[in-house]
Amino acid sequence: MISPLLSVVIPAFNESERLPSTVASLQAFLREDGRVAEIIIVDDGSMDDTSAQVRQIALSDPRVRLIRLPQNRGKGYAVRTGVVNAAGARVLFADADGATPFEELLRLDSAIDNGAHIAIGSRALHDRSTRVEARVYRRIAGRLFHAVVRLFAVRGISDTQCGFKLFDAAVAHDLFSRMRMTGYSFDVEVLVMAQRSGYHVSEIPVNWTHIAGSKVRVVRDGLRMARDVLRIRTNALRGLYDRPHIALPAEVSRQAGRVPNGR
Repeated sequence: MISPLLSVVIPAFNESERLPSTVASLQAFLREDGRVAEIIIVDDGSMDDTSAQVRQIALSDPRVRLIRLPQNRGKGYAVRTGVVNAAGARVLFADADGATPFEELLRLDSAIDNGAHIAIGSRALHDRSTRVEARVYRRIAGRLFHAVVRLFAVRGISDTQCGFKLFDAAVAHDLFSRMRMTGYSFDVEVLVMAQRSGYHVSEIPVNWTHIAGSKVRVVRDGLRMARDVLRIRTNALRGLYDRPHIALPAEVSRQAGRVPNGR
């Protein structure tokens, strides 16, 4: 069996309405792109027919793999589950809503081709070729949250929360095996570990469009995430990110042993 060059991890919780079109967009991109890939959908304990939708898609596309969690554990837990089971040379995680077109992967690929260990999509950075369509109240909440992030956790990154990030596989397995947060704040945690480990993170402006149906509640989840940032800082000071938190599957563990220079 040919090892995939790319693993795409998509966490999904009650996404039966939005997920099929996102997967269809990914399939269309991969047809044009041509690289060998796997698509890992992690159903985070959905109560709708998300898993049934994925199984139906998988009947006609063997690249699609479903991992179903028995109960809702949080976005971070779902992404980590997909990443630690990914076999590709590069690992992308993308949101189920398809807010960032998969064509933007080429921008992130270029950054890793040029030496980055991690390339993250950004809605805060702009160039003439990108456009971000976001609700005003979410922009304001995002700026407030990132002020807290810059103060206590991650320096030099304008948008930690865009759900479109590409990793060298060995780096992904190294970081996600040490991850502890299970909710929306996992992005901050991963980037904190990346900076502490000396990995080169490149932030890339991408196109992004608000898609109705977000599971994020701005006030409630924003307060939880701000609290989590303080927990992440404490965890880092206590050295909790200096060792793996979970064991990797045997095949993936061998790949994770080939961590690029940076640690």
